[in-house]
Amino acid sequence: MQTTTHKFTNNLVKETSPYLLQHAHNPVDWHAWNDETLAKAQKENKLLLISIGYSACHWCHVMEHESFEDEAVAKLMNEHFICIKIDREERPDIDQIYMNAVQLMTGSGGWPLNCFALPTGEPFYGGTYYQKKQWMYLLEQVANEYNTNPQKVIDYAH
Repeated sequence: MQTTTHKFTNNLVKETSPYLLQHAHNPVDWHAWNDETLAKAQKENKLLLISIGYSACHWCHVMEHESFEDEAVAKLMNEHFICIKIDREERPDIDQIYMNAVQLMTGSGGWPLNCFALPTGEPFYGGTYYQKKQWMYLLEQVANEYNTNPQKVIDYAH
């Protein structure tokens, strides 16, 4: 019997959702939505990067291939954020909260839904599909703003 070895394995390997398991070997240090993950973000005072999708979502797979499988992108994500991957079919309640927030902030929504939130879970920016170059720029901008002017980000979320 041949075993497969993976270069990367993250916390999603413990999940049962087929969508989450698809991301279990991304270089992104994905976490599931749970109390432990939220406590980690608060303890480390790191922003949440919440990415929501589902198995049949074409653009979710495109963004995974272009960005979430890319080691340079993953390095940026892992360094500055606690990254959470959510299956909207498994957690429609969480999906609805962040979809409403992104629609209010931007006037549109869809999947993949990518939302930035304070360590407490309060959203302050988000969008849907981003090309790799746009995504890397956004990651850098959000991290820089929070590192240089955290109160501005906190005020915006409130």
